[in-house]
Amino acid sequence: MAQSKKKPAKQAKTSNHKPYIKGFWILFLSGLAAVILVFLLASWGAFGKLPTFEELENPESNLATEILSSDGKTLGKFYNENRTPVKYEDLPQNLVDAVVATEDRRFYEHSGIDMRGTARAVAFLGSKGGASTITQQLAKLLFSDTPSSKFERVLQKVKEWIIAARLESQYTKEEIITMYLNKQDFLFQAVGIRSASKIYFDKEPRELHPEESAIIAGMLKNPRQFNPYREISRDKSLERRNTVLALMAETGKITETERDSLIAMPMEIKFSPEGHADGIATYFREYLRAFMSEWIEENPKGVDADGNEEYYNIYRDGLVITTTLDSRMQRYAEEAVTAHMENLQREFDRQNEKNSTAPFRDISKEEEEVIINRAMRNSDRWRKMAAQDISVKDIKASFDKKTDMRVFVWKDGAKEVDTVMTPRDSILYYKRFLRAGLLSMTPQTGEVKAWVGGINYKHFQYDHVKTGRRQVGSTFKPFLYATAIDQLHLSPCDTVPDIPYCIPAGEMGAQKAWCPENSSSGFKGMVTLKSALANSINTVSARLMHRVGPKPVINLIEKLGVDTENIPEVPSIALGTADLSLFEMVSAYSAFANKGVHVEPQIVSTIVDKNGTVLYQSVPKAKDIISQESAYVTVNLMEGVTQYGSGARLRSGAINNYVYNNVVTGHPYAFKNPIAGKTGTTQNQSDGWFMGMVPNLVSGVWVGGDDRSVHFPSITYGQGATMALPIWAVFMKKCYEDEELKISKGDFERPENLSIRVDCSAPAEGAAQEVDLPDELDF
Repeated sequence: MAQSKKKPAKQAKTSNHKPYIKGFWILFLSGLAAVILVFLLASWGAFGKLPTFEELENPESNLATEILSSDGKTLGKFYNENRTPVKYEDLPQNLVDAVVATEDRRFYEHSGIDMRGTARAVAFLGSKGGASTITQQLAKLLFSDTPSSKFERVLQKVKEWIIAARLESQYTKEEIITMYLNKQDFLFQAVGIRSASKIYFDKEPRELHPEESAIIAGMLKNPRQFNPYREISRDKSLERRNTVLALMAETGKITETERDSLIAMPMEIKFSPEGHADGIATYFREYLRAFMSEWIEENPKGVDADGNEEYYNIYRDGLVITTTLDSRMQRYAEEAVTAHMENLQREFDRQNEKNSTAPFRDISKEEEEVIINRAMRNSDRWRKMAAQDISVKDIKASFDKKTDMRVFVWKDGAKEVDTVMTPRDSILYYKRFLRAGLLSMTPQTGEVKAWVGGINYKHFQYDHVKTGRRQVGSTFKPFLYATAIDQLHLSPCDTVPDIPYCIPAGEMGAQKAWCPENSSSGFKGMVTLKSALANSINTVSARLMHRVGPKPVINLIEKLGVDTENIPEVPSIALGTADLSLFEMVSAYSAFANKGVHVEPQIVSTIVDKNGTVLYQSVPKAKDIISQESAYVTVNLMEGVTQYGSGARLRSGAINNYVYNNVVTGHPYAFKNPIAGKTGTTQNQSDGWFMGMVPNLVSGVWVGGDDRSVHFPSITYGQGATMALPIWAVFMKKCYEDEELKISKGDFERPENLSIRVDCSAPAEGAAQEVDLPDELDF
């Protein structure tokens, strides 16, 4: 009886647990169903749009347009985000190993969601690490917005899981980790692994060493907190690098011995920013931006669904522009400009120490005020304040208030320093700097190989290659001589009188008698045409102009690519009174080196889209302008300039003749190879020019002030041979030292049937004859 009474009691006890067990399963299954429902709703887009299959195949991304040199180096980029994607095969294995060991050890084992990691994160509330896989992080980078609440954060996490699963189903692990590294932002405009490796180490990703890859992998956790460039975070970056190396050893990717060796290495970076004002060829890149804008307008991408034309976007379409520039020659050109201009500026400042109107000369205080006021009105400060409807009086007053600013200085190759000055004083400060431009091109193809538009793009953005137009001085004379040779069959050995000469008033558009004087005092009597050009004898140029007239000369330069709209048909153009750009001058001179054939300058070789499709390929545009014989004779005349004329210092091996307080940078040059050239100096030494040619390279240099009243007081320093020629010489010396460039040291090619005598030392069929030009007129 006792046993029978206990049995029901036991059954009653058991039955009391059923509601709890049932409740547990109901709660569990309900929760599971809720989770499944949430995931289903999220996958159906109930909580916001998810990417389509097509979007996963082609995730939208701001891809930078990359600018390449002809030798395959990156010159710069156009971008909203500085991202240039790389392929998996371009990633070093040590970087992949570092990222996986640090961010997602089971990356190759899971299918987008690491359940073990998730369980650990939930159990320990994230204290032992999160559970976000590389695939989930990619999903977040590609498609998720920043959540504004905890609820949105939960929903975002759900969507990331769904997207991660879809990514895993559509991409290989290699593709996923490549996309992940291509999308990451490493600060300092380094978006993606290629930009990061270039900016922090100045190398391609495939060239990264293990300790460098560890720095990159360490930044993935927090690029600001573990940034190797920021002074405040360098120690943390080093510590994080060593942690990554330890994790690589822990996962068997490197040995413990390798770990210890790498950890012992100092952390070294080579910070190479890629901002629009950083790097090389900055002026060229800005001109290229305008070129691309025009090209895009003329070459639409296609038509959208609504029938509207779509256009390429250089800031997000990931184009690759291969230019004609050679990165080595560009660097040599910039180094030559920097080296000489720092020396020249030092002397210019010294000579201005006692100049009451410095940096201007030969102007009154009233004229100086006009220049300053014009500069004020053209400034960004004026434009911004005027846009805010601030009165002119208040705007002007702001220019007299001292403010903190960072200014350019010539010191050890150009630097910036912090200072305090008024905006008005800063105008005068920047006016004192001499400016420069250099352009170099291959005459046979028209390919521009080097383009230096100024001394520092960040502080002096005006381009003195294409935009700037200045008087060209005696560098114009070869066009006159070429016209005379072509028309009159003149020889460099023909003699003409160097005596006073005038073109009467009323002839050839001259309103009054034009009687040019020579730059050097005195006259030499009978001289050869070769000597006349070599020494820039103005009276001989006047005689030639009187014979051929200005119209044929203007016609010639127009065929050579010069804009002649504002060049008057007057005799004085013979002395270079016309304002031309350096771009026009180099383009025109190139025809002389190319046997009379003018090839339009080319700056872009190809444009390719992000899929590798060629959108543009340059085709040289060539045109016969003058005969091969006339071109060769003109070149022969210009060789005299560097043999015994105003450019003879290129040949000098002596050190004392042209040093001028170390202003003539790089001397002695001691060139032995054939060089044709011409110096040019304008009135008051406002502009100094040198045009130099060898058979396969034509280069031009201009130096002067921002205003024509900024110049040297004497021709000793203000002539083209002192201001501009040294830049050309230093540039060419560097090019010749780089034998891979194959810059010619040979002779200019002589026409087979040359009928004009060019060797004045050799016996002639008859004595050199005086040229049949008009007798001098006594006015």
